[in-house]
Amino acid sequence: MEYIQTFISDTRRSCSTQSSTPAITTTEECFMGIDEAGRGPVLGPMVYATCFGPISRKNEIERQGFADSKQLSEKQRDALFGCICSSSDLLGWKAEILSPNDISNGMLQRTKYSLNALSHDTAKKLIRRVLDDGVLLSEVYVDTVGDPAKYQALLQDTFPHVKVTVSKKADSLFPIVSAASICAKVIRDATLKKWRFVERGVEISADVGSGYPADPTTKRWLQESLDPLFGYPSLVRFSWATCTSILDNKAYAVKWPDDDDSQPMAAGCAKISQYFKQNTADSSRKRHRFFEERGLTIPSDFS
Repeated sequence: MEYIQTFISDTRRSCSTQSSTPAITTTEECFMGIDEAGRGPVLGPMVYATCFGPISRKNEIERQGFADSKQLSEKQRDALFGCICSSSDLLGWKAEILSPNDISNGMLQRTKYSLNALSHDTAKKLIRRVLDDGVLLSEVYVDTVGDPAKYQALLQDTFPHVKVTVSKKADSLFPIVSAASICAKVIRDATLKKWRFVERGVEISADVGSGYPADPTTKRWLQESLDPLFGYPSLVRFSWATCTSILDNKAYAVKWPDDDDSQPMAAGCAKISQYFKQNTADSSRKRHRFFEERGLTIPSDFS
């Protein structure tokens, strides 16, 4: 599982991973599918993946039996991902592993970065990565996030020389999207199996359930794994409503000094704006001898 080692070494940070690029994809026109795994769970990363190959071999690729990863058993997914990896002269794949920490920080920042916007930007990043590797990409098929027509227009405007098709249930309609779905799901499952908690000295149960908010085992794990002071470990998407509800009820409340503007300022306490005013009172203060001894002056003309 060397393809997830960079992420596992620090699960707080998102990372990119990929296969080698088949030589044939740089000399023949190619088609590509994009899909994700782990959009809904409250635990673990979301993985976006792409799989691509030459259009001239489309029938051969589609005969390999790719199907929507959600309809396959884990054993079947692993076998098909192995088939993709062993067909390195024909098929290539790339993936973006988006950490729970980055997902939640984006959703809670001042200018909120929605999951839909993150998904759209990640799809664009994957397409750019494939093009940057010299792949002669001419067709892209994408499983939609949000309105298919708007999403397709967004990608088509960004990549005008590529024919883009965005569709609901694309992972069931287009085998190349199914292959991307399998890559995403296998990679996400591998990260969860090999998850390395960065929180030292914390005993956390490994029985997390499916990771979906409605799963009773996951709910129980979230209740038991909360530290009332430091919150949740890095496995958790703490911006999810399931988590914020538990944090509100069980974590320590924090009152910041500037929360209450009605309190009068303490006597002798300077306003913070004072620190940004130019000080003219002691403009005659001598410079440090380090600068005097070396004849260093303050330049006034940079032309």
